[in-house]
This record gives sequence, C-alpha cells and structure tokens, in this order.
Amino acid sequence: MAIYNIMEAQKNASPYGRYTPPSFSGILIPAKIAWFVQELPSFLVPVLLLYRSGSLETLGCKLLLFMFCGHYFHRTFIYAVLNRGHPTPISTAVFATIFCTFNGYLQGYSMIYCTEYDNSWTSDWRFISGIVLFVLGMGINIHSDYIIRNLRNPGDVVYNIPKGGLFEYISGANFFGEILEWSGYAIATWSFPAFSFAVFSASFVGPRAYHHHRYYLEKFDDYPKSRKAVIPFIF
Repeated sequence: MAIYNIMEAQKNASPYGRYTPPSFSGILIPAKIAWFVQELPSFLVPVLLLYRSGSLETLGCKLLLFMFCGHYFHRTFIYAVLNRGHPTPISTAVFATIFCTFNGYLQGYSMIYCTEYDNSWTSDWRFISGIVLFVLGMGINIHSDYIIRNLRNPGDVVYNIPKGGLFEYISGANFFGEILEWSGYAIATWSFPAFSFAVFSASFVGPRAYHHHRYYLEKFDDYPKSRKAVIPFIF
C-alpha cells in the first residue's frame, strides 16, 4: 500500500527530482546545470534592462530590484553549484528557462519603466513590512536548503527525514520560505506583476510541498505525524 501511494505521489507531482518516473527514457541533465541555466535569466535579464536604461532614480527602486536580483543571484551562482539533486528532464529545464526569462523581463521592465516610488516610499508600512517578510523568507529558504543538502553524502540517492529549523513543524520549510519571500516582495513593490508572481509561486511550490509531505508520510513509518505540509500548525 505504501509503495502504491508513493507511486501515486510521483505520478501527480511535477516530473522532476524524486518524482521523475522510473520509466523515463528522455534526456536528463545534471541538476547543477539545469538549475544554473534555468535560474540565470531571472538574474541576467533585469540586470541587462537596468544596464540599458541607465540607473534607477530612487532608493526604493534600487532596493526592490536588488531584492529580486539578489534572490536569483543566490539561486544561480550558489544554490545551483551546491545542488545534489537528481538529474532533471531537459523538457522541464527548458520550460523553467522560458518562464524565468519571461518573468525576469516582466519584473525588471515593470520596476524600471512602469512604477514610480518617491523618496517617502522607504518609510511606507508596505515597503518596511515587505522587506521584513522577504528577508525572513529568504533566510528560512537558505537555511532549509542547507538542511536538505546535508541529509545525504555526495552520491547518495537515499532520502532521509529532514530535521531542524522549520522542518520540525512543516515538511516544506524551504517552500514556505520562498512563499514568504515573494509575498514580501509583492507587498514592498505593491505592483500587479509582483503580486502575480507571488500567487504563481505559491500555487506551484505549495502543491510541491504537499507532495513531499505525502511522500515522507508514506515512506517513513516514524515520520512525525504532527508536521504539516507547508504552513506551520495549519496545513
């Protein structure tokens, strides 16, 4: 029964990482390369837009664009290099690259050409609370990734129960951190493209966290039953 349910989780989840079907016969690329290539546009495109436009006028604009590019600098040049995940189907990497290119352009173009923040914006409650949420979420995300990365030795393919940090309360601590990040960014930016991206991120990584939670429950008999999937004490 447990094997059946794990197979069901693999079938319903996005087909990459641990959920790549065993019978997959397409092209797989190393996780490090996949993450580097697909995350790079989200960093590079806004930087190129900024280079072409000259410079941002206010401190608020500079900080907001720095938040977005800072996240993807980490994902491209640090997280991707340290990644020990399973090889990724090339189709998944291609679609992710297309999305990151489009989203990087949308967020960068909106910030540089379509929004205006006067000098008082940095003292607005939306900016301050958004910055706090973003920094908190990024810290949770990085710390959770560190815990996951050190669950296995290099070359190991066996999954273990994550412990420490918010993993004591939820199975998807890294995903919860990312949801907090982009929710904070949306509030600090107070723009439609940022809110759209925050909703998309939550709708993508939320189900991913749920699939991880279900996977752990089925795979490990001693998995803590008190843990939730993605939101502490709630879901």
